[in-house]
Amino acid sequence: MRPPAPARSVAVLLALVGLPVPACSTPGSGSTAAGSSTSSSPTSAPSSPPVSPGPAPGTPVDQQVDAVLAGLDRRAQVAQLFVVGVPLDDLDAGDALVEDGVGGVFLAGRSRAAAADLAAVTGRWAGAAPGPRPWVAIDQEGGQVQALQGPGFERLPPAVEQGRLPPDRLAALAGELGASLASAGITLDLAPVADVVPAGTEAANDPIGAFGRQYGSTAADVVPDVRTVVDGLAASGVTATLKHFPGLGLVDANTDEAAGVVDPVTTADSEQVAAFGELAGSPAEPFVMLSSATYPAIDPSAPATFSPAVIGTLLRGSLGFDGVVITDDVGAAAAFQDVPAGDRAVRFLEAGGTLVLTVDAGVWPTMADAVLARAEADPGFSATVDAAVRTALTAKARAGLLA
Repeated sequence: MRPPAPARSVAVLLALVGLPVPACSTPGSGSTAAGSSTSSSPTSAPSSPPVSPGPAPGTPVDQQVDAVLAGLDRRAQVAQLFVVGVPLDDLDAGDALVEDGVGGVFLAGRSRAAAADLAAVTGRWAGAAPGPRPWVAIDQEGGQVQALQGPGFERLPPAVEQGRLPPDRLAALAGELGASLASAGITLDLAPVADVVPAGTEAANDPIGAFGRQYGSTAADVVPDVRTVVDGLAASGVTATLKHFPGLGLVDANTDEAAGVVDPVTTADSEQVAAFGELAGSPAEPFVMLSSATYPAIDPSAPATFSPAVIGTLLRGSLGFDGVVITDDVGAAAAFQDVPAGDRAVRFLEAGGTLVLTVDAGVWPTMADAVLARAEADPGFSATVDAAVRTALTAKARAGLLA
């Protein structure tokens, strides 16, 4: 989502995830990207994308998930696949969502409320949930993307400035960020940005570089800093989210405000894809957020959000990620307004995704109904929903939200 008005070589980084070193691309002019592709051919989409296997049967986490699943009817299971927007200036609106069993709430907007006051609300939600405790999610990156700015929340510099800090200072900042969010009952930060914006293209990169949301201009710069932030959040029990896979560092338009955003440069073996692959394997078990742009060199047929090639073949297959995959906003974003609301959720889950994020709370019942109807009519899709629900609940178990 858009804000309001010791390094290693790339070759070593890419080798770590078993991908070939790509040739350097030359930034240039293009309607939607910073360069042109000279790399591999598009990856074809499989008919049945790999799904997250979850924990091995019989483990304590698996047993905990089984016990919770036994107490949820089908609608309650599907509700666990949605994170729904609640305005920060109207937190009472979250009560009905939580009572309806949504998987999480996203605090949208900006607030100068104190951490203690927010904690009272999030604590109320934890007690009111009829099933698993909901995620409480926020956009807390730094710079112009810092939703919580009241007492208890230090002002954060933008990521581009965080990336210039000495490693020990960045670690301290990340630890403070995690502690402040945890003190307010926030359990999921939709950060940090792992996109790579090449040097000299920042101003033209509307969603990321123009706002200094990137940690560096190469994967070797970005990976250690993003890992530090992920670890700092995890130290306080806050789950991080790596965004926006397979990367928004080469586009020049923002999917929140424009439809048809395309990155013709990024391929399956690009350095920003490799960066996500390395970071997604963190023991801290971050989520991965999908970009809403289209990547013709990976899958020309659909935006990444709906692409089995991006989610199933590349992220879950080649990169081996078996955790939670979450959309960027698919409720209000311009990128999806020509797609019926229910289809947005169904297509994402079909492609191998886990959690649907909609800032617009008004569309989530339509989305849930569409998933339920498709699952009832299609046994294959029903099994896909089963796998997504298990992945979602496994993440909650590991985060302590099922206890």
